[in-house]
Amino acid sequence: MNEQETDTKTRLLDAAERLFAERGFAAASLRAITAAAQVNLAAVNYHFRSKEALLQAVFSRRLGPLNRQRLQILEEAEARAGRRSLPLEDILEAFVAPTLRLRAELAQSGASFQRLMGRLVFEPAETVQTIFKDQFAGLAVRFQAALVKALPKLPPLDLLWRIHFTVGAMAFTMAGAHMLTVLAGNRCDPADVEGTIRRLVAFLAAGLRAPHGASRRQRRAT
Repeated sequence: MNEQETDTKTRLLDAAERLFAERGFAAASLRAITAAAQVNLAAVNYHFRSKEALLQAVFSRRLGPLNRQRLQILEEAEARAGRRSLPLEDILEAFVAPTLRLRAELAQSGASFQRLMGRLVFEPAETVQTIFKDQFAGLAVRFQAALVKALPKLPPLDLLWRIHFTVGAMAFTMAGAHMLTVLAGNRCDPADVEGTIRRLVAFLAAGLRAPHGASRRQRRAT
């Protein structure tokens, strides 16, 4: 691939990332994407062949390095812990921090990808859900195993529910940052990446450690 072709492909990926984040997969047309990238429609067919393959490429470009970074942070934390149990907060930070730091590292494109990730978690399209499964299958197994070790008394079914809630909280943090401004005005700064990571990890850890199994009536009686 020559330099001009590389530039065209990059512009398509950048435009698709931004428009998928702003409009969602279904509403972002290929015509709008090519117009934003200032290329013709044939360029999409040449480089990606379909809208679905373009979305896959948008995710692969960011999530490949991102997921490798997550695993590296987790493995380094496990090496430091040695035979000791790995703190739950270390596991959560390995999962959460790389994605949230992407905004600071990549400026505007990082913000677009964060919003895209947050938005498409809730996207019902089968294409989107298939891409998520493909991208996160290996990562999910690795992090779930770490959580099982950190929370040995938590029943497997409860752990799955709590992982689901964890992903939901993280997705809303990425896609719904504007709501924080609505609720808190200038008192909370969504651009405070490290502060966001610290607060989100503490919140998620508390939820994962919460008591399980007892009904509300039983808890009242104790």
